[in-house]
Amino acid sequence: MADVRPFKALRPAKDKASHIAALPYDVMNTAEAKAEIEREPLSFLRIDRPETSFPDGQDMYAPEVYAKANEIFEGMIKDGSFIQDDRECYYIYELTMDGRTQTGITAVCSCDDYEDQVIKKHENTLAAKEQDRIRHISTLSAQTGPIFLSYRRNASIDEIVSKYKKGSPVYDFTSDDGISHRVWIIDDEADIKAVCDAFSCIDSIYIADGHHRCASAVKVCKAKRSGRTDDGSVQDSDYFLSVLFPDAELKILDYNRVVKDLNGLSESRFFDRLRKKFTIEKLDREPVYPDRKGRITMYIGECWYRLDVKPEFVVEDPVDSLDVAILQNEVLSPVLNIEDPKTDDRISFVGGIRGLKELMRLVDSGKYEVAFAMYPTSIQELFAVADAGRLMPPKSTWFEPKLRSGLFIHKF
Repeated sequence: MADVRPFKALRPAKDKASHIAALPYDVMNTAEAKAEIEREPLSFLRIDRPETSFPDGQDMYAPEVYAKANEIFEGMIKDGSFIQDDRECYYIYELTMDGRTQTGITAVCSCDDYEDQVIKKHENTLAAKEQDRIRHISTLSAQTGPIFLSYRRNASIDEIVSKYKKGSPVYDFTSDDGISHRVWIIDDEADIKAVCDAFSCIDSIYIADGHHRCASAVKVCKAKRSGRTDDGSVQDSDYFLSVLFPDAELKILDYNRVVKDLNGLSESRFFDRLRKKFTIEKLDREPVYPDRKGRITMYIGECWYRLDVKPEFVVEDPVDSLDVAILQNEVLSPVLNIEDPKTDDRISFVGGIRGLKELMRLVDSGKYEVAFAMYPTSIQELFAVADAGRLMPPKSTWFEPKLRSGLFIHKF
């Protein structure tokens, strides 16, 4: 059963929340982060991307970079930019984007639950990316970016969340990208116990986004445990910062693909290969989203096409039945010779938030030969893969809106 606990959040002073809250560190490069900090000098990116405090060309993994993050972090605590609650609470975090609202519980989750697969993953992680966050967490003695988790909806948690949302939020602001952020604090002892008890009855929680942050936090936990006398006591570092959302409130966007060439095939020969596994319908130049599972739309030669996988190639396997897996297994690998999309520089991935016209722009620019628009993976498909102990193909899911870093910090 899941161990999801309240904690004493380190969080922004009320008048600074909208200035500090920032997009996750890994959705932008150094130049973009510098530009955002220039626009908003209090942005948490100063701490999450500390190389921005150095001249261009600075090694972002150098010891002095992590030391700078800690210097800025401690300075913002001392000057009152951050405050810390004096008792353990849960925090309700609501995000609204394009009229759609999702509401999660900010809490800390057990590293043991990750190790014991109560908290389930669907992606592999890269050691280099883990090492960066391990050093960041260790230097600050804090987790600064929440892990985005999901669970099957629970009526008891819903009832408590609804009650608190009738009151006034402690934070209420709209970020530059038009997303509304509101926060309430669950501080009543009976309600805290009820939320804790409700999560303890949930047998599976799923990582939606933040696999590297999660794996890094768990490795820091294990390192700290190895350096202390095991007296059975629970330490703050045994838990990691999370926001947990009920499955019904989440929306996964498409995660699309663009490929630089046709692997030496003529366009005619390429279509011949596709017809072995798909029925193809020519459309026109107007972008068309795939409107159901098993359907892909493709842009090539200034025209869109609809590709429907033939029934005899539809499988029931939780991974191989994913549309992104069908594209990989039936097109990218056998036809275009892209065996490992994580490392092949002939393929790039385009988040659905950027729209289909971005795919057209990339192909029309001549940098890419063909684009594939994908039907979004569902949260139920994600759960099924994780429950089977399997992994999704790379870049299978794109979640929006993104959780902000800096609103909640777990210091230990």
